[in-house]
Amino acid sequence: MHDILPQQSPLWHHIEGCVRQVVHAYGYDEIRMPMVEKTELFVRTIGEVTDIVAKEMYTFEDRNGDSLTLRPEGTACCVRACIENGLLYNQTQRLWYSGPMFRHERPQKGRYRQFYQTGVEAYGLAGPDIDAELIMMTARLWQLLGLKGVELQLNTLGSPIARAAHREKLVAYLNKNREQLDEESLLRLEKNPLRILDSKNPAMQQMIEGAPQLLDYLDDESREHFETLQSLLDAAGISYQINPRLVRGLDYYQKTVFEWVTRDLGAQGTVCAGGRYDGLVEQLGGKPTPAIGFAMGMERLLALVEAQGQIKPAAGADIYLVLVGDLAMQQGLLLAEQLRSALPGVRLLSHCGGGSFKNQMKKADKSGARLALILGEDEIAQQQVTVKRLREKAPQRSIGQDVLAAHLKELLQKD
Repeated sequence: MHDILPQQSPLWHHIEGCVRQVVHAYGYDEIRMPMVEKTELFVRTIGEVTDIVAKEMYTFEDRNGDSLTLRPEGTACCVRACIENGLLYNQTQRLWYSGPMFRHERPQKGRYRQFYQTGVEAYGLAGPDIDAELIMMTARLWQLLGLKGVELQLNTLGSPIARAAHREKLVAYLNKNREQLDEESLLRLEKNPLRILDSKNPAMQQMIEGAPQLLDYLDDESREHFETLQSLLDAAGISYQINPRLVRGLDYYQKTVFEWVTRDLGAQGTVCAGGRYDGLVEQLGGKPTPAIGFAMGMERLLALVEAQGQIKPAAGADIYLVLVGDLAMQQGLLLAEQLRSALPGVRLLSHCGGGSFKNQMKKADKSGARLALILGEDEIAQQQVTVKRLREKAPQRSIGQDVLAAHLKELLQKD
């Protein structure tokens, strides 16, 4: 787990601001869920034999003896909240959320045991058009962030019936090659054999390549859904690669699954991932409801922005107010308040702690401010403020306090 330090916050704000801008443009509403849920929620939805439930969840008993878990992902929490609050009854929902998640996994670049995740979920929409919209939304975010080389991988897991037919053939094939399976795959063989296809074990790759592919067992409706999605993406100019081994790590997915991947973050290259989970609402006690969503780890997104050099300048002050003398300190605090009211959105840093004029000007320069305002005995006597431009050569000017706000607004707009 890690701290996000002040010098890192501007980049976080930039990325979070881009996310908000994009989800707002598509008409999605924000939902906020608690960080602690009943453990049963994740066991039922994610799957008992998944790595998350079996190895990675932070689970504990509270004083009443109830088993609680720090949320490892957001989809199950969002479905639970929608069912409990009647948000899915005879209506569609387009929702998004962002916040910390918790998994006890091996830390690596861009991955932490407390990590921040943004998720987007859509309920009550069964067609491939909403699948395409979510993928287009993510593509728009990459464009807004200036990211390059983020590639879309696409697959379909079909319907439960198609998966059952494929599972029978897959298990038979894997049992024939049982001696090549590692310990983790042997555990998955009975309960979740599809996940074996996602194994990264180099010794198993040739065997996995020869396994029966789910695409060969699709029912007509799933095939048509997938083909229509591809045609929508083609029409939108979004390139993709069909990856038949893309199965996702959670049990609740069916039909469309997708991942955006990059080569700029090492072996763990997934930036954003999602898919359909049409059976999950019913599984948790709601009425049958089609659903699709995606999630992206904010630390990994931030690492990619940094790796590609798409970093916005750190946000310093716009204005630094230099106060020379006790009277200037008293009047300067009031002047700063007036300017903040007159210039909303402008970051004004008022000097505190005393010190010489020279020392204060050094701090003004170090703050990154574009303008220094100097208030001393002479300025107070004449009801003026000296304005000095710190980032360019220009003569300093004395401006009357009654027109100072208008003058500053004009200067900042020019910059």
